[in-house]
Amino acid sequence: MAAITAEQKLKLKKLIKELHSHKAPHTEFVTVYIPTGYEMTKIIQHLAEEQGTASNIKSASTRKNVQNALEKMIQHLRTIGNTPANGLAVFSGNVAAGEGKQDVRVWSIEPPIPLNTRIYRCDKNFVTDLIEEMMVEKEVYGLVVLDRRDATIALLKGKTIVPLQKTHSEVPGKTKAGGQSAARYARLREGAAKDHFKKIAEYMKEQFLSLGKDLKGIIIGGPGVTINDFMNKSFLTGDLKKKIIGTKDLSYTGEFGLQELLEKSEDLLAEEEVAKEKKIMQRFLTVLRDAPKKATYGEKETLKALEMAAVDLLLISENIEDDQLALLEEKAQEGGAKVKIISVETREGVQLRDLGGVAAILRFEIE
Repeated sequence: MAAITAEQKLKLKKLIKELHSHKAPHTEFVTVYIPTGYEMTKIIQHLAEEQGTASNIKSASTRKNVQNALEKMIQHLRTIGNTPANGLAVFSGNVAAGEGKQDVRVWSIEPPIPLNTRIYRCDKNFVTDLIEEMMVEKEVYGLVVLDRRDATIALLKGKTIVPLQKTHSEVPGKTKAGGQSAARYARLREGAAKDHFKKIAEYMKEQFLSLGKDLKGIIIGGPGVTINDFMNKSFLTGDLKKKIIGTKDLSYTGEFGLQELLEKSEDLLAEEEVAKEKKIMQRFLTVLRDAPKKATYGEKETLKALEMAAVDLLLISENIEDDQLALLEEKAQEGGAKVKIISVETREGVQLRDLGGVAAILRFEIE
């Protein structure tokens, strides 16, 4: 799935902010999500049916507002004609402040990522969760839970676990037989465990390495002794080993194991994000020290550089006001600059906050 552009992100942000600025006194704001490939005529037909159902609403003002919102939406959808390639999110309602006043508006947007969910909702607020989710950077991590009998391979996308593959070993159970039989079973068990680990490593290679730079890291979970056996033998290639950011001792495998691994890995994932921010800020501070004309900080100086389309990477503190953030992101998008929001959880993040909350690494020197 392609990442959304800064321009698309900014457009979504503006729309969401505008929609959030309105609140209805009763459940009379209409939100509709039309999935990709869904027929527009069916949606219009459904909305016309909802208009009929709305005639049963007891409150005269609520009834009027819901019916007017639906009518406005139907008219708007007729002008669009066919459902756009990625589907459509549509919002309609009377946003006039004060009882009895009318200002029925409609908004629609084709999302940057295909919509797979169909929604019809009447509420006091517009429902924006689905398009807000599209703006979240999807960090992808590989998750592996294993013991000597089973293994599950999955991806972590944002906060969602996506299972990819399961495998089961043919390791025989322990035997009570003595002498030569016990030794033979022990050899069989070791041989089967080795095959099991080889298979897991092969599946990891297939599932994870094709992701390239999108894969931020791999976390492995399972009984401590088993993980050590798996990690310390030559099952994993160097490419996979480089991607492993940590291991966790677990009680479970399968889906319970994946949930347990995610819960126990919150510290690792937080450290990864912090480490990334530190690296970016250290890069900025190095440029500021070694080539001060290729770096800028403070809102006034950075805006000047943005106006000149001189900014390569714009750094914004998470403490910045929303209006200020929107302006900076808009200017960055106009000049083709990348944007990174920096938390104040690191020493470097605090430095950015103290430098005015805004800084940039430039494409070329400016006076």
